[in-house]
Amino acid sequence: MLRLIALVHDSFKRAVRGGAAKVGENHHGMRARRFAERFVEDERVLATIELHDRPYAAWRRAQRGSSAERRAITRMMRRVPDAELLLEFVELDASTEGKSWEPVSWFRDALEQGGDLPESARR
Repeated sequence: MLRLIALVHDSFKRAVRGGAAKVGENHHGMRARRFAERFVEDERVLATIELHDRPYAAWRRAQRGSSAERRAITRMMRRVPDAELLLEFVELDASTEGKSWEPVSWFRDALEQGGDLPESARR
């Protein structure tokens, strides 16, 4: 599953319409999900592909002073059938050279505070 997610998750960045908001159907994660839906029925994989950038985006907004981001993560996680898979992929994606581990730590903390992280994924 991780290999498939890794191959597809950012493949549609070039398909995002410039000048339009990068949300909904115009977000690269959603475009990647729509592509994957033609071949995959597993909602765990599809949700991870679609939502893989949301934790980072929430962390960025939190760094700018937003206080609602942990609640946004909790709402997002209601759509995620496999929190462990999403967390594992977010960690894998963050392990790319040049990326910071800070957003991943923030995401893990947000999940633990919200009670959305399965016991098996806690450190």
